[in-house]
Amino acid sequence: MNSFFIEYRDPLFSIIIFFVIIFMIAFFSYWWNKYRYSEDTKCLTNFLEQFSTLPSESELHILISGGELSEKSWLLLATSYYKNGDYEKSVEIYNELLKVCSYENKLEIMYLLGTTYFKAGFLERSKQIFLEILKTRPRTPEALEYLLLVYEYMRDYNSALEVLEPLDELNKDVTLDRAYLEALALLHEPNYSTAEKSELLLASYKKHHQLTYMIFEYLFRVNPALAWEHFDSSKSELLGDILWRIDAKDLNLDIISKNGYLRELFTARGDVNLAKSSSLFELDLLIKLQNRASATLSFEYICDNCKKTYPFVFNRCASCHSIDTSRVEWSLSKDYYKDIGEENNSFQ
Repeated sequence: MNSFFIEYRDPLFSIIIFFVIIFMIAFFSYWWNKYRYSEDTKCLTNFLEQFSTLPSESELHILISGGELSEKSWLLLATSYYKNGDYEKSVEIYNELLKVCSYENKLEIMYLLGTTYFKAGFLERSKQIFLEILKTRPRTPEALEYLLLVYEYMRDYNSALEVLEPLDELNKDVTLDRAYLEALALLHEPNYSTAEKSELLLASYKKHHQLTYMIFEYLFRVNPALAWEHFDSSKSELLGDILWRIDAKDLNLDIISKNGYLRELFTARGDVNLAKSSSLFELDLLIKLQNRASATLSFEYICDNCKKTYPFVFNRCASCHSIDTSRVEWSLSKDYYKDIGEENNSFQ
């Protein structure tokens, strides 16, 4: 019977006890770590739930004035809301911070509040914020630039042009901004006829040699003959999407036949047969197809300054606010209009 029991002085007994102790330590360590992880996760979840819905104005005031989080932490939180597009929460935090912040930080927070209002589309509130900043510090170029954007978006072009004066005094190059705003003001002027607008836009183009796309897009839309008369062949690639959409009846074959790029473009479109190939893959493929497939060109627009891509043309980038930096990129796509036309013909 005693053969089944190990005497406590036996070395094997000590080894068994040793491994039992190790097992118990490992067992309790595992469950203790699992418990701590569960508690930490619960605490983090509870903390995040506080910000899943914005507290009321009074609760937010208590949280900010209580000083549990530093002013910098609240600014980081508001910035994260801003980047995620949750402008309402960002605005609430900035407004409460303005009530408790020091004077040194007040203008910075007001600037952030103004940019948030602008991004959210509250242009009147944004304007009031930037005007208030400029009352205290009139030589603040960042506030002036945003105020200019606000006036532009509100189509108050005269006020926007007035903002250029202090920017010019601060040694900012406003030549392009002035030409752009004057062109916008002209395009939205109800008292001028289409012919008068066209002549004034051409005069601006000859003076500044800028805003090529903006001016010729309007000219080709309202007066193609005048656009061809003043057409600069060196700008053909810049205006590729505009030229691709011109009606066949408005083409100037004399100008097209003298320009290699235009010959390739309109041969690919099927209007003429003046090119056998093209160095551009999309045009070359369309030329080779010779209308045997329902293919056309689709366009997207890239800002040369910040490299943002848009499905629509722009004169001022919505991201970096630079002017006249749009570059067209094209790709092959299915021509649905041609398919529809073929289907309609099949029923006749």
